[in-house]
Amino acid sequence: MKNINNQLKKKILIVDDDPNLLRLLGIRLSAAGYNVESAASAKIALGILKSFHPHMVISDLRMEGMDGMALFEQVRKQYPHMPVVIMTAHGTIPDAINATKQGVFSFLTKPFESQELLETVKKAIQLQPSITQDIPKESAWRASIISRSAIMESLLQQTNQVAQSDFSLLIHSASGTGKELLAKAIHQASNRHNKPFTAINCAAIPEQLLESELFGHVKGAFTGAGKNHIGLFQATDGGTLFLDEIGDMPMSFQVKLLRALQEKEIRPVGSTQSIKIDVRIISATHKNLQQAIIDKTFREDLYYRLNVVELELPPLSQRREDIPLLAQHFLSHVEVKSYSKVKGFSAEAMELLISAPWPGNIRQLQNVVEQSVALSTGSLINASLVKSALREETSQLPSFQEARDQFERDYLANLLKMTAGNVSQAARIAQRNRTEFYKLLNRHHLNAEAFRE
Repeated sequence: MKNINNQLKKKILIVDDDPNLLRLLGIRLSAAGYNVESAASAKIALGILKSFHPHMVISDLRMEGMDGMALFEQVRKQYPHMPVVIMTAHGTIPDAINATKQGVFSFLTKPFESQELLETVKKAIQLQPSITQDIPKESAWRASIISRSAIMESLLQQTNQVAQSDFSLLIHSASGTGKELLAKAIHQASNRHNKPFTAINCAAIPEQLLESELFGHVKGAFTGAGKNHIGLFQATDGGTLFLDEIGDMPMSFQVKLLRALQEKEIRPVGSTQSIKIDVRIISATHKNLQQAIIDKTFREDLYYRLNVVELELPPLSQRREDIPLLAQHFLSHVEVKSYSKVKGFSAEAMELLISAPWPGNIRQLQNVVEQSVALSTGSLINASLVKSALREETSQLPSFQEARDQFERDYLANLLKMTAGNVSQAARIAQRNRTEFYKLLNRHHLNAEAFRE
């Protein structure tokens, strides 16, 4: 039922001058849960587009007056990201190649099976970014965060709630996920949005300069200090200070930062006078700070001062629904900078993007898109360009069976290590009888004796 409700939000416009086929397609797609509008000609379809705003168009190729390809050209001019599927009873290989080269999403030759139609529709909607809507005023704070995934929506709801307070926030995530972008959104949603937002990467500043950068210094405080320098705390007074990669901050400076946060005042290097500050702190790290506390590389008291509320920013691999949106966003920005003629991605290229593991997250995706545009000679980025940009170092997302086999193999190997190859004990822990457990070991080519000391 949930799947049907999701599909009801997806609108499809079908165009064909054959009333019988038009009615049949409408019945098939409506039965699958889609919201369908029909048009008996391309001109009628162009009128319907103005009010219906479909997620995709399915059109016959041969029609009286304006044909399917002419309709596609008009759709592309007005809605460049809307997928169009062309149907024809006169389909030939040259027609299909020509249509897909020009940017048509897919090519269906009549007669086709219902399942083929539904799979094509599902893929077209899945692989293409949503139609951009005007951003409501109350959502303007998050306008720069491109997402439609459930996991990000949940995070953004939580973010909006905590943004209204003045609590210190800690953003934990892998590199390249957009920590600074989220910090800026928090600032925009807060009561401090009219004051400065300042970001600093704690890992990029040498230890001897970090105190001066944050607290400032007075003239003559050290060699080269020819004049007074206002630090970022003072420059950001009333606003939000984002401390990125806080886990790499030197231990020697952590105690000074803790004192500044506790006393709400800073003392510039070389000065005897303290300055009151009113700054909200948002910090971020990709490190496990709790482990860093155990390893004595991060102060526990500073951790609790910074981590009043912790936000977990998911990696790109956990929000794959956002990849088409992000890829198209990066593509549009490259077009502006380079005057590129590239308008989109082939279906195969987008499938590669969606299935890649993305260890570099959004930053890596941007790099892949930009490199693909730079090397593209057509209007669509093809799969080979994406594969080349990924440098073959990232394998595709494993199938369910592959992932399951990997889990079982690792699980069984860990059990045998724990029990030093004692099959009876390992089977009891796994809550399986010995016979079944041996079958599992044989399936994964694991020899218990190899784990015995």
